[in-house]
This record gives sequence, C-alpha cells and structure tokens, in this order.
Amino acid sequence: MPDHRRSTPMPAPGSGPEPEPGSSGSVQTVEAVTPVTAVTAAGRPPSPGRLARLAGLCGPAFVVAVAYVDPGNFATNMSGGARYGTMLLWVIAVANVLAMFVQALSAKLGIATGRNLPELCRDHLPRPVSLLLWAQAEMVAVATDLAEFIGGAVALNLLFGVPLLPAAAITALVSSLLLLLAPRGRRRFEVTVAAMLAVVLAGFAYQVMLSGSLAGVAGGFVPRLAGPDSLLLATGIVGATVMPHVVYLHSALTQHQGALLRQPGAVTQHHGALGQPRALTRSGDAWDQRRAALQASRVDIAVALGAAGLVNMAMLTVAAATFDGSDLGGLEAVHAGLGEVLGPGAAVAFALALLASGLASSSVGTYAGQVIMAGFLRRRVPLLARRLVTILPAMAILAVGTDPTRALVLSQVALSFGIPFALVPLVVFTARRALMGDLVNHRATTAAGVAVAAVISALNGFLLVEVFTG
Repeated sequence: MPDHRRSTPMPAPGSGPEPEPGSSGSVQTVEAVTPVTAVTAAGRPPSPGRLARLAGLCGPAFVVAVAYVDPGNFATNMSGGARYGTMLLWVIAVANVLAMFVQALSAKLGIATGRNLPELCRDHLPRPVSLLLWAQAEMVAVATDLAEFIGGAVALNLLFGVPLLPAAAITALVSSLLLLLAPRGRRRFEVTVAAMLAVVLAGFAYQVMLSGSLAGVAGGFVPRLAGPDSLLLATGIVGATVMPHVVYLHSALTQHQGALLRQPGAVTQHHGALGQPRALTRSGDAWDQRRAALQASRVDIAVALGAAGLVNMAMLTVAAATFDGSDLGGLEAVHAGLGEVLGPGAAVAFALALLASGLASSSVGTYAGQVIMAGFLRRRVPLLARRLVTILPAMAILAVGTDPTRALVLSQVALSFGIPFALVPLVVFTARRALMGDLVNHRATTAAGVAVAAVISALNGFLLVEVFTG
C-alpha cells in the first residue's frame, strides 16, 4: 500500500516566514495524494474537463477587478454621466481594454517566472532603484487605502447615519476580517471578493432597470468629445485606468500557478498566494501547466474585468439618465438625487454597492501592501499593524473635516504618480526571454506594451499638471 501523506497548509498572508529567495512558493513533495488529486499510473495528471480545469485556476482576476470599481470610480463615472450623458461610454470601453492588457501581462509574468513583480525588481534592478520603487509603491498602497476607507465610511454614513470617523474605523475592521477569512488550503478570499463584486454589479443593474438608462447607449460608443472640459474628464478616466497596486498584486496571485518542478517521479503540490493548493504536475509530463494557467488567466481576466467594465458603464448611464446636465457635488449628492428621482430603493442600492466596493477594495489594497513589502524588502509586518498604519491618513483627513469627495480626487492623483513605476518594469521583464522562457512577449506585444505604458503615463502626467496648475 502506498504511504498517503497530508500536506501542511500554508499560513495566512503575513503570518509566517517568507520563502527563500529564488523559490516559487511553498512546495511539498509527497509520494501520493488523495484520490481527488491523484496522478494516474501512466505518470500523467488527471484529465478533468476543459472548463473544470480552467475554473480551478480562475479567481485572481476577480480580486484585481475590485480595484477598477473602487469608490474613486464612483465619483468619476457619476460625474461624467451627469455632465455629458452617455458620450464618454467609448472612453470607458477603451480604458477597460487597456486594463485587461496590462493585467494580462502581470498575470503572465507570475505564471512564467514563478516570481512576482516586486521580487523581480528587487533581484534584477540596482539596490537604490529597488528602494525607490518600494517607497513609491508603499505611497500608492496608502493612497489606495485612503480612497477605500473614505468610500466605505461614506457608505456607512449614508446607510446608517454613522459619523464618518467611526465609520472609517468600522470599514478598516471589517475589511481586515475579510482578509483573515482566507482559510488555509482554500480560496475563500477570492470567492468573498468576487461575491462583493457581484453585489456592486447587482446594485447598478437594479439602478439601470429603474432608470431605463439603456436607451440610446449605442451612440455613446462612437468616439467624440464636447470641448476641453470633456477632454479633461476623458483623460481622467483613461489615465486612472490602471491601478498600480494591483499590477504588483496580480503577478503574486498567479506566480504559483505555472511552476514546473524538476524532481523526477515526484508528485508536487503548489500553494497559491493565499495559501490554497493550486495544482499538481509530474516532471516530464507532456501536460504543460504553464500553458493551462495562462489560458485560464485570460478567461479569468476577460470575465472579471469585463464585469468591472459593465459596472463602470452602468454608473455612467445611470448618472446620464438621472442627472442630465447637472454638476454633482459629491457622493452624498448622488445618493440624495437617486432617492429623489428613482426612489429610495435606488439610493439604498447605490449605498450598498459603495459599501461593498469600499470593503473589498480596502482588503485587496492591504494584501497588495503585504506583497509589495515582502517582494521589495523581504520583510513582513503583521496584518493588523499594516492596517493600523494605512488607516491613519484617512482618519486624520476625516478628523479635520476634509470633504470626502475631494479626498478621493487627491488619492487618485497619488495613484497617477505611481503608474510609470509599475508599468515600465512590467513591460521590460515580460520582454526578457531569460526570465519568461517560451512565454516571452512577441515583438508586437512588447511594442503594444510600450505604447500603452507611454500613453497611460502621459495621460497621468497631464492630469497631475492640471491638478497642480489648473
């Protein structure tokens, strides 16, 4: 009888030691596995259906997707729809395609190298450059949490009348619990975040139904603008498309999916970024898990970011149908206006969607911060300690009475500053055959990556100039 051994689950993020440099995660070697994941006598992995295999590797993109429907998007998209109707729908569509492209590069980097972007920056760039990248990445993580905490606090205030300061503390506590829910050996964190994304999507689907805002949306996909103000807003939508913290994070969520171990005859089990077992393989098999993982990531990204794109379009169309020609004063004004025009149900749906967005995106932001520090510095801090540090700026801003919507805008400026520092290394590393192997970018992909990085960086630079001079 073969000796069946159980693998020891990985600790939750930040609670255990980091793998040694150059390793591709936690790997346990066993002589046999349970019947569910057994390898056949012929030395090949089991052959589940194509859809089942793809579904088993999906999930990371749903974690990433919440960054594209965070509270900052609520303010931008609702404002755009109120002022210009559906005219800027084509801008959201273009922005979503760019986001899919960038996240696909990040996912492929993790799959091909077994390393994440911060780790590769630490290993392949000069130490001073790596430290500079770490410093700005931490600033981006703090700015991200600022937006999410404020969005969640505003939602609790709208729903239950909780004052903003304690509401921000409640948001921090609940989002920390969400991250700690990720159990060893399972993907519950990914499932929980995906469920919250579904809440946001359902909330705006309900508002679309009430507003009848689908009428005439086809014309919004025809590229056009209406003067310099609409150009500035369109630039803001495209320029803020890529969230730098999830560019770092996506590579970490996929880095254990495609590793091919070189121990002849050994069955191996990989643990994903949140501790879940990802896949099994045997050295020498014709079955290339990296290719399967890459295919799964493409499906994952298309579905998850496609859903995020629909949410952003729904925000804009609802605002166009409800506040045509208005100049909205903030999220509180949006909530009040929806209640007046569409009824209290629409206002509650908006506030619930904002709350789900704030809670999910803040937990994702904290996890991204863990990845950034561990990758650049090989250091980890307890999750609750990191949460305490990142919530302090939001608490301070709310304590002095700063307008929450204005604070959201300023946080987006800080995110804009971090865009080139994430995109440039990503494009450079995915173009290196020594790192990527047969998954290296084609020349056309690298050229497209350079163009996308240049365009998004230029747009964000333009936004920074406008904010500080205009």
